[in-house]
Amino acid sequence: MSSTTSTRTRILQVAAQLVGDSPDGDISTRAVCEAAQVGAPALYRHFGDKEGLLSAVVDHGFEQYLATKREREASADPVEDLRRGWDSHVEFAVRNPNLYRLMNSPAMRTPPAAALESHRILTRDLERAAAQGRIRVAPELAAQMVMSATVGVALMLVARPATFDDPGLSRRVRDAVHASILTPDPDPDPGAGEEAEVPSAAARLSALLRQAQGSGLSTAEAALMKEWLDRVANADPEG
Repeated sequence: MSSTTSTRTRILQVAAQLVGDSPDGDISTRAVCEAAQVGAPALYRHFGDKEGLLSAVVDHGFEQYLATKREREASADPVEDLRRGWDSHVEFAVRNPNLYRLMNSPAMRTPPAAALESHRILTRDLERAAAQGRIRVAPELAAQMVMSATVGVALMLVARPATFDDPGLSRRVRDAVHASILTPDPDPDPGAGEEAEVPSAAARLSALLRQAQGSGLSTAEAALMKEWLDRVANADPEG
């Protein structure tokens, strides 16, 4: 290992430890430099500024969690994969409260790479569910709904454990959110003609077009078709 890599790794490990031990998750660059036995110029050379260091700390700490998600083979049931994904996300937050608060802090102007990858993995599972006709809205909107709810529950469990003390809270919210975006029938008939099936059928066809190698449409036509289908899938039934 080169001395440059060694210095960067040492700073990162020290910063992660300080974040975990801090009462509120906040750390100072001076404390990091003192604990890592490096000068401030070395820290700024490797990480740019405090935000760059904290973003690297989040990615470093979240890497282990993401590694398990990357290695997980998709099952034949994307809905079950979505349930497991929600549960593992919340469990990680509860085990790493400071790191999780930092990851979702509004002070982080640039989302950490770990957060973006987690969102991509969620969207991938939702696209699989859409291809089976199992979601009511387009995968992108469904991912925003699920991620917003997951992060909200996780942050409340981490930040207000005395108030949010129901052990079944996460599961209850998960099931409520999933019920709002998932179809009850694992294999709905897209041609049934029932009004309630139209959004699901549109989401399914949009997902299949994304997966298709050759749809008979030009790139521009396929993009327009997907836009129309997503609009139908995401239409507010009360609008």
